Amino acid sequence: MKGTPLELPEVGWLDAARLAAGLDRHQRLDLAAHARVHPPLPAPGRDALLTLAEAVGLPGRGGAGFPFARKARATLTASDRTGAPPVIVINGAEGEPASAKDKMLLARTPHLVLDGACLAAAAFGAEEIVIGVAAGSPGEISVPAALAERELPCPARTVCLPERFASGESGALVRGINGLPVVPAPLKARAADGGAGGVRRRPTLLCNAETWAQLAIAARLGPDAYAAVGTAAEPGTTLLTVNRPGAVPLVVEVPTGTRLGPVLAACGLQPGAGVLVGGYHGAWLHPSVAVDAPLSRAGLTALGGALGAGAIVVLPHDTCPLGELARVAAWLATESTGQCGPCRHGLPDAAEALALLAAGAAEPAVLESARRALGAAQGGGACSHPDGTARFVLTALDVFSADVEAHLSGPGCGRPVRDVLPLPPGRGARLEVDWSRCAGHGLCAVLAPGLVRLGPHGYPAAPTVPVSRWQEHGARRAVNQCPALALRLRRPG
Repeated sequence: MKGTPLELPEVGWLDAARLAAGLDRHQRLDLAAHARVHPPLPAPGRDALLTLAEAVGLPGRGGAGFPFARKARATLTASDRTGAPPVIVINGAEGEPASAKDKMLLARTPHLVLDGACLAAAAFGAEEIVIGVAAGSPGEISVPAALAERELPCPARTVCLPERFASGESGALVRGINGLPVVPAPLKARAADGGAGGVRRRPTLLCNAETWAQLAIAARLGPDAYAAVGTAAEPGTTLLTVNRPGAVPLVVEVPTGTRLGPVLAACGLQPGAGVLVGGYHGAWLHPSVAVDAPLSRAGLTALGGALGAGAIVVLPHDTCPLGELARVAAWLATESTGQCGPCRHGLPDAAEALALLAAGAAEPAVLESARRALGAAQGGGACSHPDGTARFVLTALDVFSADVEAHLSGPGCGRPVRDVLPLPPGRGARLEVDWSRCAGHGLCAVLAPGLVRLGPHGYPAAPTVPVSRWQEHGARRAVNQCPALALRLRRPG
């Protein structure tokens, strides 16, 4: 493992340093350092850039992995049809708690990301470049500083978005850029057909930060040299965020197709009880499978996994898998925007069931109910959040089936919950019942029907899942109108 611990997150690489080049010597590559590390950037025209992207088979390096060339051609077709110049968007709003690769790129090597965006802007005649970053992240300072250092083919601006899981969804990002609430669009639409641009919606080419950086590397190397590492189907390198218990995450650059076992070993880790690949919209792998799992989209898909945004978390043997799972499932339920049935009902119901299971208080019917809720959530959401959450939970139930059985048939696995799976602090308010006051009026269940349910004797059963943002209005109404003043909305801290 090469690379030197510098700043959060740490950076290293196996075999080839392309995106991470120079980060063993520099904390951040300003324009002068960037020029010393990377050769001059060519200036391909429209057709040449599209041909390059197709030749290297560049997939998007976010969750979906949609091919860059197809996305670019769709944007240009819309631009030619409407006569409106396109907008180039860099998605750096990384709301995935287990992923830090895009934050690292924007914080430490921002010019490489901007190189790719500027290539496309110049070749495609773009009207504007927009960089979406999480508010409070290092990119909020690093990106404007980088923009001020260089000449640009068109105007560019940075937009700060709330650090939420939904902020990285393409439709939510475009809405945030346009000054609208940062939630997925009510109706699914391609950014290529008209995304950013306020009232005058422009054809929009939107890719995450790593995709733009990979484009800049490919342009410098050319197709043959770019494909010198990686697999034939997925040439080049990929960035991973390897989460280590009790330590800062490590962003690692590896050739695609590298086996997961050597990557974990290089980071000082063993497969433990199970390995999550692809982050909280990814999938769990059994340790026996994880060691030889190839780190490519095709390789992981064949194993029932998902590369996603490249986030990897090892679950050690000394923590309760179901307790860890319940923590994240509750957070994922609260991070939904409540725009569709799966997010309003399926995810909270599943999270409640998992909390009962982790506590050893669930009957088998409760688990089956959670499985049905998650199964129904797949494919029916306004965005990919229900699908990704279902994959995360359902694969965990399979990998940790022995622990599930222990929690269903007895007191549980006996291990504490060590909070290994990373989550942001301050995870939402909770609705609490003062049982010394509650008289069982049932009004709270009427005012907040998706949040409060009445038990068999007419008394409310407050949920263990924190209150989502979209539920807060109903929760406050229930608190304010409770005749017995028995409800409280308690915020963290």
